[in-house]
Order: sequence, then C-alpha cells, then structure tokens
Amino acid sequence: MKSIAEAHVGDTFYRDKFPVEALPGFVPAKSMVFAGVFPIDAGEFDRLNESIQKLTLNDSSVSVHKETSAALGQGWRLGFLGTLHMDVFRQRLEEEYDTNILITSPTVPYQIKYRDGTSKFIRTPADFPDANVMNDYVESTMEPFVTSTLIFPEKYLGSMLELCTTHRGELQNHTFIDESRVMLKCRLPMAEIVTDFFDKLKSKSQGFASFDYEEAGYDASDLVKMEVLLNGEAVDALAAVMHKSSVVVAGREIASRLKDVIRRQLFDIIIQTTANGKIVARETVKQLRKNVTAKCYGGDITRKMKLLNKQKEGKKRLKRIGKVDLPHEAFLTIVKRAE
Repeated sequence: MKSIAEAHVGDTFYRDKFPVEALPGFVPAKSMVFAGVFPIDAGEFDRLNESIQKLTLNDSSVSVHKETSAALGQGWRLGFLGTLHMDVFRQRLEEEYDTNILITSPTVPYQIKYRDGTSKFIRTPADFPDANVMNDYVESTMEPFVTSTLIFPEKYLGSMLELCTTHRGELQNHTFIDESRVMLKCRLPMAEIVTDFFDKLKSKSQGFASFDYEEAGYDASDLVKMEVLLNGEAVDALAAVMHKSSVVVAGREIASRLKDVIRRQLFDIIIQTTANGKIVARETVKQLRKNVTAKCYGGDITRKMKLLNKQKEGKKRLKRIGKVDLPHEAFLTIVKRAE
C-alpha cells in the first residue's frame, strides 16, 4: 500500500498466507452528484491538488478523478453524495485552505443503453454520445430519479404542486399530517433537484417548507446534449446534458448571458447553442470598428469605398485566424444560473 487513498472503509487486514473472510455490511459510497473543479489561477494547481488530497483523507466518500478542459485547463472531476455535500466541500476548500476555485454546474450520472445489450454510465457531458451515435446505436437513455417528501403549511399547497410539475415531477399523494400542515410525495428527476430546486422551494414557501429525498432508481428519459459554439468551435466546459423539453429555454438563456460577458473584438463573435445537430439559439457580439474614413474630407466616393473595402477584407482575414477570448466571468455566469 503506497498511499492512504488505497485503504477503504471496511477493508479487512489479515496475516500473510492466512486469509479470512471480509467483514460483511460495508459497501463503498456511491457518488450521485458530479462537478468539475478548476483553479482560477493555473499556477495554483499543485497547491489545490494538495488541499483536495488533505480534505479527502477524512471524507472518503468524495471520488476524485483528474480532468482536462480545453477552456479551463487541468482540474478534477469530483463526485459527491449530494448538493449539500458539494457545498460543504467547496466551503472547506475556500475557507480552510484559502483557495480560489471554479466549480462547473453539477451533473448526475446518466445511463446509456445500446442496441447490442451493453450499457454505460455517463458522468460528464463530454462522454455523452453525439447525434449520429444516438440515432444508429443507442436504444434508450436513462436518468436517476428520487422519491421526495415535502412538508409545508396548507396555504402553500398550490405553489408546491406547481413547483413539482414544472420540474418534471410525478405527483404520488399528499396527506394532511395535522390541521395546518401537508405532506406531499412526488417522484422527481435528480437532475432537477441539483440545480435551483431547493432555493425555489424556500422562496415559494417563505422558508417554511422542508425537503427530503431518497433514491428511486433509473427510468427512461429523452435526454440530449447541448453544446455552446463560439464562431463554430465547441466549448467543452459549457456543454450540458438535459431533458429535451428544457433545451430551448436553457439554450436561449445561456446565449443571452454569454453575449453580456464576452468582450467585443475586431470581428463578429457568433454564439450558438446546439442540440441533436440543430441550432437552438443564436446571439452575435458585434465587432469593434475603426472609422477609417475620418481623414477623408470630400473627394470622390470611390476613395472612401476603397478604404472601407480594405477594412472589410482585413476583418474577414482576422476572423479566420482570430480566437475568441472567453473570460472566467462566462463560466461563472453559467454556474450562477445553476445555483
């Protein structure tokens, strides 16, 4: 054993050449929420790596895998037991070890069933099959569900029913536990509760509602991968897997937010969100333009047209070789949408 990470809770030690039966009842923790963690400053990679190793010594339920993003650089894909677990881990990283990190939007493990009988679990949007593979080889896509229990005052019953249905929930039953409180049970996709469900729950109930859930297995769902394109090039860090019914709204919102944070350059920046090979939304960040005709006082119009055409050709050439500067604020914008 070369590192303490190789020792797991429930391992049984025995003398060499005298094997014994393992102690029963121990099962490894199963991560249900995954998020990418990247350092804001690339020079802090080694320090952040050491901080994560120290934290996982007393929290073995966190799964750690190294991940590389073309936009964000080197980082980790961390698995947590839930969103509260993820928030506590993030706060400890920032407060106890004074680290500046960027956490991508949380995702859940999806399951892909192929027509040859095999299946595969997808933990990152980059592993999700593209449109051609989906059409030719995939039989079905499945996502995890939870059975949730909500307890709240009677006057908020309408708001809670609306909240569950708008998050693709299946209402099971509701009962009055006393004269003023209601207990509501519904089946929800786990992907819906790892984003902003809890915040909306507290907002609609003025803080009086409580929420609890337990795993309810996997069920078939119409899932698609949404990608963000900047001048035709995909940005892997902004890709997301979601239900088909949410693609249009989410795609338009992401494109609009990116338009506000991406800086203008000397050429047009075309922002597109795509799903299943189709454009869902499009926004354009207009180019900066220099007034090349400022020194032309009078004279033939052809002189001005010559300068404008020369500028136009230069911008076309710059667009072919130029790269879009995508600031960290763009990724923070997408994360805040999920929070």
